[in-house]
Amino acid sequence: MRSHLLFWLYKPSLMFISLVLMLLVALPSQAASTILVFGDSLSAAYGLSTQQGWVSLMEERLKNERYPYQVVNASISGETTAGGLTRLNQAIAQQKPSIMILELGANDGLRGLPVDAMQQNLTKMLEMAKQNNIQVLLVGMRIPPNYGPQYTQAFHQSYPTLAQQFKVKLVPFLLENVAGNRALNQDDGLHPTAEAQPIILETIWASLKTMLNKK
Repeated sequence: MRSHLLFWLYKPSLMFISLVLMLLVALPSQAASTILVFGDSLSAAYGLSTQQGWVSLMEERLKNERYPYQVVNASISGETTAGGLTRLNQAIAQQKPSIMILELGANDGLRGLPVDAMQQNLTKMLEMAKQNNIQVLLVGMRIPPNYGPQYTQAFHQSYPTLAQQFKVKLVPFLLENVAGNRALNQDDGLHPTAEAQPIILETIWASLKTMLNKK
């Protein structure tokens, strides 16, 4: 009789626990937010293995520091801002990123393409990100003065101007402490070596970490 009484006394709590367990099983695990890296050869680990590139090193750091983000590297060697613009919409639709690291423009500058056109392309990409509620880390570049001081200055100024206009985070120069150092660049003098990749990551991380959320 007593055992039956105890069963009925504890039955509601047992049923509640069972219900909670069923709900926990039924609920899908929370998917990690996505960081989309959208750049050129400097982000595509040109001349290196993928694992040596700064993007892979960033993904490893995020994991080690327990940030709930997955990284999608949509960088293509030789990409210009015009090329990036043609494929960004699809990349956003497929990946649905919460953060985008936008690293484009170096090839525009090396080819001497019009700075106005580069700015327009970056503007459209930033507008696209804003429309999709994507936080952007805009990564700036500098180029040699081959095309004269006026072109070089206009190119350099494009990035802080756009960052201010769209109120996004800015890395002024991706290759800070790397460019011009022969020991940190491949034979072409343009692409960083494996030894340079952790330095590049530190340059990116300083701004990126302020955008991350551990929740």
